Amino acid sequence: MQKVFNELTVAFRKHHGLLDAKQYTHIVTKYTTLFEESDTIFMLLQASGYPIVYEEGIYKLKTCFTSCKRQKYCVVDIETNGAKPGTSQVIEIGAVMFQNGNVVDQFETFVECAFLPEYISKITGIEPTDLIGAPSRKEALMQLRGFMEDAVFVAHNADFDYSFLNASFERFGLGNIGNPKLCTIELARRTFESERYGLAYLIERLGIETATHHRALSDALCATKVMQKSFENLPLYVDTTDALLQFSQSSQKERRLKKEEN
Repeated sequence: MQKVFNELTVAFRKHHGLLDAKQYTHIVTKYTTLFEESDTIFMLLQASGYPIVYEEGIYKLKTCFTSCKRQKYCVVDIETNGAKPGTSQVIEIGAVMFQNGNVVDQFETFVECAFLPEYISKITGIEPTDLIGAPSRKEALMQLRGFMEDAVFVAHNADFDYSFLNASFERFGLGNIGNPKLCTIELARRTFESERYGLAYLIERLGIETATHHRALSDALCATKVMQKSFENLPLYVDTTDALLQFSQSSQKERRLKKEEN
């Protein structure tokens, strides 16, 4: 499904956030099997968190028409018992729903795990006993899926959290993550000066109050504060959510040209 997400997003951006049925069908039928028609793929897109809607014969990408302030952002952090999803697993998930400048909801859970290396306990403070009786991996992932809905997926060093969780979703037959992705490191680099952009350094530099570092919900809240700081310094032309997503990946030359245009 990742190819469908990517191709649709490119096409939506080319056509100002709108695709007619012919344009949409042309893209998704490339990936249609005998068991999946284009309408079925549409339902899978929505179920995966991809922000697509169908109104009056037109497909719309919601992020192209939602202001970046009104958009819902799900800021996620995970703790794991290793670095590779193929040989390790999530042991804690923390998520913060952010909209209109405020935290509107929170989610956190331990995840059942049979093996927790001692060095992970030393880093996180999580003990093996904390994970006994916790939701199974599939249960925890399903809870996160329900919490995220089609919000923008945000994380500090988002590639790690996104790819680790995506692999976990696939492993348990839960499909892919279709939510748009925003990295607070990349956004911070484009909005304010700092010697380093690691979360621990930014917590100190920005004077962010934190309960404890290397715990999922606490780090998700801190990443939310970093995002808020970035929002204070966004250029005026970054008005929609999709403009924000593109800005977070833009080159210095692209930003200069945008600034000159506006």
